[in-house]
Amino acid sequence: MEAMRIVHLGLGNFFRAHQAWYTSVAPESRDWPIAAFTGRSPEAARQLNAQNGRYTLLVRGPERDEAQIIGTVDTAYAANDHQAWQAHLASPRTALVTLTVTEAAYLRESGGGLAESRAAADVSAWLHGEPVRSVPGRLTAGLAERRLSRGGPIAIVPCDNLPANGEAVARVVLDFASLAEPALVPWIRDNVSFVSTMVDRITPRTTAGDLEAAASLTGFDDAMPVVTEPFTEWVLDGVFPAGRPGWEAGGARFVSDITAHEQRKLLLLNGGHSLLAYAGSARGHQTVADAVADPDCLAWLTQWWAEASRYVPLPPDEIMAYRQALLVRFSNGRIRHTLAQIAADGSQKIPIRVVPVLRGEVRAGRLPVGAIRVLASWIGHLRGAGAPVDDAGAALFVERAGNVRDLLALLAPDLATNEALVAAIEEATR
Repeated sequence: MEAMRIVHLGLGNFFRAHQAWYTSVAPESRDWPIAAFTGRSPEAARQLNAQNGRYTLLVRGPERDEAQIIGTVDTAYAANDHQAWQAHLASPRTALVTLTVTEAAYLRESGGGLAESRAAADVSAWLHGEPVRSVPGRLTAGLAERRLSRGGPIAIVPCDNLPANGEAVARVVLDFASLAEPALVPWIRDNVSFVSTMVDRITPRTTAGDLEAAASLTGFDDAMPVVTEPFTEWVLDGVFPAGRPGWEAGGARFVSDITAHEQRKLLLLNGGHSLLAYAGSARGHQTVADAVADPDCLAWLTQWWAEASRYVPLPPDEIMAYRQALLVRFSNGRIRHTLAQIAADGSQKIPIRVVPVLRGEVRAGRLPVGAIRVLASWIGHLRGAGAPVDDAGAALFVERAGNVRDLLALLAPDLATNEALVAAIEEATR
């Protein structure tokens, strides 16, 4: 097995449009081959290996497509190839691990630590010498192997939409290690850098028409092209003790404090997406572009942005420019970003995208009409309106969706006793 420089977990479209693309444009990209592991299904690995790791990136602007052939993935592996995962993490040539696995995959409880009940099966498997399956478990197992092989320091680079995602992943990994192999904890603290990132590039699901478009532009019969928008952004905060590619060539920025960039994207883009996903699909819309063309949805989005902008620590003119750029991106009808795709895993997204604004506005003595609309639309979604519920963590919220106060008691207990807020949410759900 040839040693790689980068290991990626979560071989999906976003990774191929974002992290793999940034590596492809780095000046020394040939020196940074990627071993990519699927999150669940082995099919993506099979298809990509059949194409020698090459795939088409269709950059879809408002008027035309541009095609690029990306070849930075050297080898792809199925999620259950535990032996390959361990070998790559143990190798001293592996300098960093990137992840795109969705927020839910980190098994975090509401306080941010590891949800031990959800990790119990993996801890038991570890203690019995069996392969682990969860993301915290797999990271910890790989790091344990690296410690044994004296592979040296390494960087873990999560690229999912979690605030301070480097710190968040460090916490669940350390929590898992403390349960499975406590002696590993000090080694992780001394040898592993958890880098926080903010990532952005809208990447919709690929359609049959996209396969035809890719082939017509390149002549390459690609079974798994990726469609994405022209805009892309990557901001990183952390150290890379074993080196990294020159991602700056693609526009990546390295900062000492990622908070402002993170909040800007989380509240304005992601929060706006959640509003459109729940409110827009309830009104019969299928895509972001359809929803933002609806005057009512646009008015709700504008109201949400006005409230959420108060919690983005950036200059007002920069925030306004970002909002205007988002409208252009959202209105690109050639990017078919489905509301059903965005609506998934709301139980993981609403607490970090919407609740902080609700809480901040209530503390300031304001009744947040925009934030209430987002929350009420999500409650409507849980009750069966619009896009179907696709959320492993939704069961308790679905049970309580019929009673706003009960749902708030689960989502944000400190807000459940605010009579004016509860009444306003109830009114908005009618």
